[in-house]
Amino acid sequence: MRVLITGSSGQIGTNVGLALQKRGDAVQGIDNRANTWTRDIPTVIADLCQVTPGALPVDGAFDVVLHLAAHAKVFELVEQPERALQNAIMTFNVLEYCRRHGTPIIFGSSREVYGDITRHITDESQADFVVAESPYSASKIAGEAFIYSYAECYELPYLVFRFSNVYGRYDCDEQRMERVIPLFIKRIADERPITVYGREKVLDFTYVDDCVAGVLRGIDALAQRRVNHETINLAEGQGATLVDLVNLISLALRKKARVTYEPARPGEVTRYVADITKARQLLGYEPTTPLTAGVPLAIEWQASIGVIKL
Repeated sequence: MRVLITGSSGQIGTNVGLALQKRGDAVQGIDNRANTWTRDIPTVIADLCQVTPGALPVDGAFDVVLHLAAHAKVFELVEQPERALQNAIMTFNVLEYCRRHGTPIIFGSSREVYGDITRHITDESQADFVVAESPYSASKIAGEAFIYSYAECYELPYLVFRFSNVYGRYDCDEQRMERVIPLFIKRIADERPITVYGREKVLDFTYVDDCVAGVLRGIDALAQRRVNHETINLAEGQGATLVDLVNLISLALRKKARVTYEPARPGEVTRYVADITKARQLLGYEPTTPLTAGVPLAIEWQASIGVIKL
């Protein structure tokens, strides 16, 4: 199989690309910067906002396009909303490529499309496309809407994965995006203070190997048309507060966290726990790494690359 990955230098793109290569598939990446983790994924450096729609700078045919390229930090897009518009433009340009070449697409969406909810569990039919909580969530809603319209008008095969707080290997690239788990690990390890925005936040943290396993199952199912035209939550299916997260990190590092609590920032979702029934039923997806096991693995990863000292 030959797979094109946009956003191939990011955390999910890097992990999926290497996993595909490990099992013998061919991978072509596109990103606006080189991969800082590996040179094994062939990568074209390109700004997907600047390409001609439908004319991506790649050669040959692909069995599936995995579209992950996006500006993904919620509060940064509150401060710089033009980056949310760029997300929609990138998705449109990639969709045009898929339409012209008849290539199935998997779109990396987000739990942000559900907005700020009070229910304990959400399913894929409950996304609120009327009120977007942030420019980032609006960009993912727009991306999904484009996907669904291309399926309706052009019969384009697709899957949409709604990811939720993926963490673990290759997630501590601070120059690209500051993520809460590697940030807290580094600061607590260095005995520096941390700020928790939203003490009562309940989020669904997904260990990267579980995410990759689900994406690979989706790639295979879509390429073979066993599963098509579906939107699927890909998460752990369990909620944890940021206080829980801080306590787990402190326990694993055997260091006391110096924590300041502030209200959640504008645009941030404060409660989300995924219903992963559809992922189980359609893809045989079964996450195996709860947060209690994933946090020590994330700490080991950061120590292995010298970000922290144990």
